[in-house]
Amino acid sequence: MSEDSELERLKAKRLAEMQKNISSQKEQESLPEPTQKPQENPRDLLVAKLGYRGLEVLENAEYQFPNETKMLIQKLFELIKSGEINESFDGGQLLALFRSIGLSVKMKTKINVEQDGKFVSLSDKLSTQSSDDRDD
Repeated sequence: MSEDSELERLKAKRLAEMQKNISSQKEQESLPEPTQKPQENPRDLLVAKLGYRGLEVLENAEYQFPNETKMLIQKLFELIKSGEINESFDGGQLLALFRSIGLSVKMKTKINVEQDGKFVSLSDKLSTQSSDDRDD
């Protein structure tokens, strides 16, 4: 009989804890949300608008011209928010925009060529050709 009373006491205690948790959750839900919205990050909005290889161009620009890129991101953010820009940018368009304002963003270029049914970088192909030429 003591086990039954102990079990009932534990059940009652657990039920009281659950009810307390539910009432505290309801109080938190009824509290008004802060009226101030969190500030939107201009870079995040621009990244969402970037298309093919756009992020790569943006990261290179941020690395090479951090201050200028930050100002350009802010201006693009304003244009996107006002609705004047509503299409996405691909990497080529963004690179052209940077170059039009005088920022020559350098991109890593890799040229692949086919050799024996596989694509290898041009530098690898030339280095293997020159080493083959030396062996002869």
